[in-house]
Amino acid sequence: MPTRLSTYFLRTLREDPADAEVASHRLLVRAGYIRRQAPGVFAWLPLGLRVKAKIEAIIREEMTNAGAHEVHFPALLPREPYEASGRWETYGDGIFRLHDRKGSDYLLAPTHEEVFTLLVKDLYNSYKDLPLAIYQIQDKYRDEARPRAGLLRGREFTMKDAYSFDISDEGLDASYQAQRDAYERIFTRLGLEYVIVNADNGLMGGARSEEFLHPTPIGEDTFVRSAGGYAANVEAFETVVPEPVPFDGLPAPVVLDSPNTPTIATLVDLANAEYPRPDGRPWTAADTLKNVVLAVAHPNGTREVVVIGLPGDRDVEMKRVEVAFAPGEVGPATEADFAKHPGLVKGYIGPWSADGAVLGAESATGIRYLVDPRVVDGTEWITGANVHEKHVFGLVAGRDFVADGTVEASDVRAGDLAPDGSGPVELARGMEIGHVFQLGRFFAEVLGLKVLDENGKLVTVTMGSYGIGVTRILAIIAEDNNDGKGLIWPASVAPFDVHVLAAGKDAAVFDAAETVVADLEASGYDVLYDDRPKVSPGVKFGDAELIGIPKIVIAGRGVVDGVVEVWDRASGERTTVPIGDVVSALR
Repeated sequence: MPTRLSTYFLRTLREDPADAEVASHRLLVRAGYIRRQAPGVFAWLPLGLRVKAKIEAIIREEMTNAGAHEVHFPALLPREPYEASGRWETYGDGIFRLHDRKGSDYLLAPTHEEVFTLLVKDLYNSYKDLPLAIYQIQDKYRDEARPRAGLLRGREFTMKDAYSFDISDEGLDASYQAQRDAYERIFTRLGLEYVIVNADNGLMGGARSEEFLHPTPIGEDTFVRSAGGYAANVEAFETVVPEPVPFDGLPAPVVLDSPNTPTIATLVDLANAEYPRPDGRPWTAADTLKNVVLAVAHPNGTREVVVIGLPGDRDVEMKRVEVAFAPGEVGPATEADFAKHPGLVKGYIGPWSADGAVLGAESATGIRYLVDPRVVDGTEWITGANVHEKHVFGLVAGRDFVADGTVEASDVRAGDLAPDGSGPVELARGMEIGHVFQLGRFFAEVLGLKVLDENGKLVTVTMGSYGIGVTRILAIIAEDNNDGKGLIWPASVAPFDVHVLAAGKDAAVFDAAETVVADLEASGYDVLYDDRPKVSPGVKFGDAELIGIPKIVIAGRGVVDGVVEVWDRASGERTTVPIGDVVSALR
């Protein structure tokens, strides 16, 4: 039976929702696919559920092809598994926690590694049971601080998460590749452009980690790629480290007056005006060592002040800093932090002072001093002298100061060299649509997932984790496939195959439309039929454009001549065909 608009649960809107920032949000609400319930939380209406089901069907087919079996966990889960893994604390404010009437702690699951691990532990105990891959399609919950852009960044979202279990690292490699290959097939079938980038594992831990990013100007992720094939998230980008420079014979550092120079720009201007280089080259920001003071709140409740030294022509990239200090929370040092460390003179901080006070290795200050990988032994710098309105010139790394370590904290720029030697990188924006991890043995170890090997010895299982954002993908497809008037769904995920319009008031128009609908249904097409008797053709055309079914058949004035129009929504092309030839025309 066709779906008739006269009785279908659908109301389209003429005005954009007030909080909509992107096209997909505007159009999915206006076309009657979703309705907002709270910030980042949406109800799914019949049209939306149909598209979502199409996406999930493709995912299920490819998961089956990859040898994975479907299960389904609850979203409401107890505290204990997450406490065992340490993630009850490390998730911080990012998850929804609640109590039952007895005071027991629960959460709305942001992810399910722990309970998948415990399920396999409960049922499997031998190497003969492995390898195993299981997955679910389930709603997840994260307390996003700024839920926005509709389904692209919400507090409740649907995700496919799969997990592999192997006895060996070689087995994990094979399972990982099977899932990775399945992802490529899924995104190809969905018509989504993707780039596979090296990524940071974040709270997941583990070894190999790759993200599937969809390039888009509205993406929240910045990634880099080279012409030679390298690609990585900025968080995972590794700086090419220069070779150390010999420093024998270099003059000793000298402290010089530098009034009113609290910034790199003012320092460079003064250096060129008052202390020009002997070789005649002008000083630049790259000659200076910028020192940024941050505070790290560690999960154990301690607060640590750290100083990061980086070339003055670079800025600290907070996403990279957050990865470097995870699971701690990082932010700028406060006035209270500076008050506890009076040796840090704002605007004039450096790793060395003429009076012998130092930051870094063997320092008595208690402040960790980390440097950008470009600050290698033998490099010379202008930097703060830890005295108000004074800087030190000719400070040599490895001779005059030694850092406590290096940290990937500076911004990544177009032209930086790829770490694999494939040349300079360019920057682009993208949105994560999938992520594959080699988790290794962390979760299995802390939760006691061990099996007997061929020799009867208990060994810890190694795991992989593989996620796809189902509802985010739906929004991205909508974002990529519209023309301002409405959505234009790809055939693979469209809510219906064909949209038939009875565009007129005469009975002959409706009779012709019914004939077309019957022919299409008999040929296996899923049909949405706009049979509303008192709705004008203009309104029906507007709704058809808004809803976005790729093929539209219009029964209008031409029915008196035995013809209807077939409208290709993507190309805009309209073709007149005999009423009895619609099926063959569509094929």
